[in-house]
Amino acid sequence: MTDVVVVGGGVAGLVAARDLAKGGAHVVLVEAGDRLGGMIRRHTVAGLDLDLGAESFATRTDAVERLAIELGLGNDIVSPDPRGAWLMTRDGRTAPIPQTGFLGIPGSPMAADVLAVIGQGGGLRAQMDSLLPSPVGARAQSLGALVRKRMGERVLDDLVVPVAGGVYSTHPDQLDPDRVAPGLRAALQREGSLARAVLALRSRATAGSAVQGIRGGIARLVDELVADMTTYGVDVRLRTRATAVERFAVETAAADGTRERLPAQHVLASTADPARTAAPDRTGIELVTLVVDQPELDAGPRGTGMLVHPDAEGVRAKALTHATVKWPWLAEAAQGRHVLRLSYATRPDGDDASRGATRPDGDGTEPTETGTSLPVDPDDAVGTRAIRDATALLGVPVTADRVLGAARVRWYGPDLTAAGLAEGVVGIGETSSGRGLAGIVAAARTSAARILGS
Repeated sequence: MTDVVVVGGGVAGLVAARDLAKGGAHVVLVEAGDRLGGMIRRHTVAGLDLDLGAESFATRTDAVERLAIELGLGNDIVSPDPRGAWLMTRDGRTAPIPQTGFLGIPGSPMAADVLAVIGQGGGLRAQMDSLLPSPVGARAQSLGALVRKRMGERVLDDLVVPVAGGVYSTHPDQLDPDRVAPGLRAALQREGSLARAVLALRSRATAGSAVQGIRGGIARLVDELVADMTTYGVDVRLRTRATAVERFAVETAAADGTRERLPAQHVLASTADPARTAAPDRTGIELVTLVVDQPELDAGPRGTGMLVHPDAEGVRAKALTHATVKWPWLAEAAQGRHVLRLSYATRPDGDDASRGATRPDGDGTEPTETGTSLPVDPDDAVGTRAIRDATALLGVPVTADRVLGAARVRWYGPDLTAAGLAEGVVGIGETSSGRGLAGIVAAARTSAARILGS
């Protein structure tokens, strides 16, 4: 019997395995794929090494920062360009994202930058939040329902849908406020209004940017975590799928056909138990990266990027990151070129989740495995769509002849249902903690610390 079996080699599994092994536990980590890191990895586009998935982490806690420092990356933690991002509303209007908000919820409903998005009528309705008793909406089951009851449809549709929906790839009506906005309900009850609750949460947040990155890319976290698997003696088994996950054992099937039962004193799982959980209810995400030689973009016309209402006319992307504006280190590496990251919502079953979604498999040209990067021709359907959307969102003509390289990758979106795990199995990762490096890292380390202290 080993001390701990960790199921899943994404960031949560790597962090938990590292901490447990460093603390003296014998750890076996099983990963169904042929690589570690999950959604945190890199690809090369037009000669530039770029993050394939997440390119920043939230600073609402210091969990990722502390981990980066422990991994020797403390001197390479960087803040994004302060210009911030813009948003596009349902009717195609564009404006900077208001400064005092949280997931799009305004802390000052009558501020000029808020009224520029929701209008005078929307601002007056949102201001009524200050007159409502604090219990109104406090028990809402979704973030969308909470905002709708407190501040009205205009705030929800024009601000929260593009901002929170863009961050979590899910409509706010399907987001649990306790997972995406911990402490918001308690602050509402304490402060008496949603706006004051937002301001209180912001005042308690770490000073500085709401997100940070790592010079050279977030994938460097995985590089160091993987190195520590060897340093601390973790038994890593790639291409090994967990077929059953129990409290004191994991049954596995390796790619070579070998089946094994791994008894353990503790089991941690970052993926759902296939024997207990039906096919997950989740959308997909397609990320298209363009590297362009377009001097007109030097001014950063939309700051660090755009978040887009899912029903905005004429644009299929749900978000655009102007990465070489957002990250000065990347601008230096790109040497005058611009890196644009456009994200699209898809469904793994092939049905459209939003405008312009396409099948993740079928004709042999689509990624057949989530996280696989494929080159894109600027003149094919995917390239043409991305170029057209970049032009619409940035307000600057982006032309195919200026595209130096392009690639696309598909990811699964966040699970909308909790993982079904046997009693006693410790859930880690986004199926238990929600999407976002900060929450995933913090939860994984907490779980590891409890086992070491037991």
